[in-house]
Amino acid sequence: MDGGGELQNIKRWIVFYPIYINSKKTVAEGRRISLTNACENPTCIEISDCCAHLKLPNAIELDKAYPRDFMQRGRVRVLLKREDGTLCNPAISSRKQLMLRVSELVPRHPGRTKKQEPASSSTAGPSKSGKGGRKKR
Repeated sequence: MDGGGELQNIKRWIVFYPIYINSKKTVAEGRRISLTNACENPTCIEISDCCAHLKLPNAIELDKAYPRDFMQRGRVRVLLKREDGTLCNPAISSRKQLMLRVSELVPRHPGRTKKQEPASSSTAGPSKSGKGGRKKR
């Protein structure tokens, strides 16, 4: 019974679309924080992991999409305040604070740092570029 009540409450949790903190988007396209604070192409999984790191209950809804960018699927529901009105994380009391904290954490996400390392080593890896094979004369 209690589990069913918990699902009902998810409807009351705040909605967090990745586009809110995407530095590749304009305010007109849906970005909600300043460009200097935004991060590049965040995913729902990264946002969810960051919320978990901040000890905030969250749920990913992959069947939903942001109305202005319906091609990018997924959003994250986050619980900021419990039923009794107390904050889940006293350091985060508003959506804006949540967006700013998550956008700080996303670039340091373990999945993101792992992705960047192989890309940089693979570009430096091939020694053929040193032989001048690519240059046309």
